[in-house]
Amino acid sequence: MLRRVTEAGLMDRRPVYYAVRFSLVGIAFVAGWAAFFLVGDSWWTLLVAAFLAVACAQVALVMHDVAHRQVFRLRRPTEVVGRIVGNAGIGLGYGWWQDKHTRHHANPNHEELDPDVAPDILVWSQRQARSSRGLPRLLARSQAFLFFPLLMLEGLNLHVAGVRALGNRSVKRRGLEGALLFGHFIAYLTALFAVLPADQAVAFLVVHQALFGLYMGCIFAPNHKGMPTLTGDDRPDYLRRQVLTSRNVRGGLLTDLALGGLNYQIEHHLFPNMPTPNLRRAQVIVRDYCAELGVPYHETGLITSYREALRHLHHVGAPLRA
Repeated sequence: MLRRVTEAGLMDRRPVYYAVRFSLVGIAFVAGWAAFFLVGDSWWTLLVAAFLAVACAQVALVMHDVAHRQVFRLRRPTEVVGRIVGNAGIGLGYGWWQDKHTRHHANPNHEELDPDVAPDILVWSQRQARSSRGLPRLLARSQAFLFFPLLMLEGLNLHVAGVRALGNRSVKRRGLEGALLFGHFIAYLTALFAVLPADQAVAFLVVHQALFGLYMGCIFAPNHKGMPTLTGDDRPDYLRRQVLTSRNVRGGLLTDLALGGLNYQIEHHLFPNMPTPNLRRAQVIVRDYCAELGVPYHETGLITSYREALRHLHHVGAPLRA
């Protein structure tokens, strides 16, 4: 399959695409903050907060592609741009995210090895539900109904996780990461409370961060939630490990834009450094190859993907409702 993909030129860099995408996302981000200062002391600023939530999520998707070396081949420009876009731009720790996301890609949906399905506020298997204690055990009974409301806290969680990771020695250039992160937080809060009255500033912060977290969660939730999880020594070969635990989302250009290309999650997991615009073409090759081997290839519509994820979360909490 790799040979077929390579011969089709799908691993080649797409500099023009990323130049255009960087420009458009950058213009949207700058335009959002320009609108914030122009609107000023007005409750209409909450519409600006909603727009900036979308713009910041698109910046995060750019950081995702940069971190996967889809844009630059060399490590240094990758890290420089990743920290500028992530830490300084939206307050998301690049080093923390890269470490966490790398471990996720190596072992997707493995309950002991994938940090994305480690039990926390939510649990992802009935085994985790039975062993849960405290708040997670209480929430697990109704977590399918609480899932989307809890996503509104995801923006705050991403910021806090980036700060907490500064104490982790595995994060490189922690001093620089911390300076950029706290520089972002200081500039962000200073702008809010300098331009807006206190009540509007707090409302802006709540709307902006809640919608940012909700949008980010809605981008990543369809990818693996509700797909099979692995435990212990249950580690199939690379192809099956990536395909069987991932879900693709059907759609056109709007879906590609909204989900940043991550709707081709199977192809992205098989070829993480493949440029995003090539994933749609790679899908044909991957789907045919999986059919040749008899490997199930799961693809749904967007609404169905959320339905499957919520059904799984509800099933996971069943032992605690009995």
